[in-house]
Amino acid sequence: MRGLTLGNSYHTAWWRLILTVVGAIVALMPVGCAYHGVTMPTPSASSESPTSGVFLFGSGTLTAPNPTSKAMTYNPELAPVGAAVTAALIPSSDGSTRAELTVSGLLPNRGYAAHVHMKACGATGEAAGPHYQNRMDPAATPQAPSTNPEYANPRNEIWLDLHTDDAGDSTSRSTVPFVFSDRVPGSIVIHEAMQTETAPGHAGQAGARIACLTLSRR
Repeated sequence: MRGLTLGNSYHTAWWRLILTVVGAIVALMPVGCAYHGVTMPTPSASSESPTSGVFLFGSGTLTAPNPTSKAMTYNPELAPVGAAVTAALIPSSDGSTRAELTVSGLLPNRGYAAHVHMKACGATGEAAGPHYQNRMDPAATPQAPSTNPEYANPRNEIWLDLHTDDAGDSTSRSTVPFVFSDRVPGSIVIHEAMQTETAPGHAGQAGARIACLTLSRR
C-alpha cells in the first residue's frame, strides 16, 4: 500500500510538472512568433487622427464641367478632354505629407503650374477657391488671395508644377512639413502658366485655371 501511494504521488507530481511546462510554452508563444516576424494584428490609426493626418486621393479623365465629373477642363486647347489626372496626398508618421500628381495626355513638352486648392472643382475654375495654406495669410481675402512669399510658398502651400514629355505625360512630387486634420483641401488646379511665380506681390500666381481634379478622403 505504501508503494502504491508513493507511485500515485510520483505520477501526480509528474503531470503537474508537464502542465506547468506546457502552460509556460503557451504563454511565450506570441513572443516567439514576434521574433520570427509574425506579430498579432494591431488596430490601425484612424485616417483622421492628429498623428496620421488625412489621406486624400483623386483620379479621373478630363471632361467638360458637369455636376458628376471629378476631373474637368476649362480650356480644352491646353488641357484636352480625355487627358488623365491622378493625385494622392499621403500623410506620414513624422508629421509630413507626400503629394504626387500624375498626368497623361496634356500638351507635349510643356510646363503647367499646379496647386492644391481649398474647395472641390465646380462649373468654373474659380469654384475651387484659393490655395490651401497650412498657415493662412491674415491679409488675404477672397477678392485678393495671398501673394506674400511668407505664406505663398511651396512649404506652406502644395505646389506640383509639371513639365510634360513628348507624349504629354508627367509626374510631379512634393513633401510638405504638415498633415491635414480638421481643415482639408478639396482639389488640385492646373494653370496655364508654365511655372508658379515666387516674387513678392506675385507669389503663388500662375495664370488662368485650365483644369481641376477633385480630392476625396480615403
